Amino acid sequence: MITNKKLYENFTQNGLRLTTPRKAVIDILSEDINHPTVEEIYLQVHKRYPSIGMMTVYRTLDLLVEWGIVHKFVFSEGKARFELTEHPKGLEHHHHLICQKCKKIINYNDFIDEEYKLLTKLEKKLCATHNFIISKHIIEFYGICSTCSNNLNII
Repeated sequence: MITNKKLYENFTQNGLRLTTPRKAVIDILSEDINHPTVEEIYLQVHKRYPSIGMMTVYRTLDLLVEWGIVHKFVFSEGKARFELTEHPKGLEHHHHLICQKCKKIINYNDFIDEEYKLLTKLEKKLCATHNFIISKHIIEFYGICSTCSNNLNII
């Protein structure tokens, strides 16, 4: 599991400057596993560093995505959401369950052997069939979460 300290060290080892806005955004993302939006990240950063503006957060996120430190997702709601590529809470490789009603996003990383074998087999087949090297994948499952399904009024 990677720590913030390790992430900061990777920054400097790769010749990147660890500025206050970059550190602030990384810290917020390391605390929040719920894929916050730019606005949500800004509000948290602004509480700690009132001088950091919304445009700085946007630019910082763009850089962190470009450098591969942060993943950017656009789920069904159309808003960009973010997470660290190597999360201190051990969510390095996971998939997402997305509720189409409340937009809740659930991280799913409790793969059983059968699922892992299926994904590995699928990746190998895709590589061979399309002469393509797969470096990563993202899987999103859409449906209705248990809270929303319990609240459905069926007549």
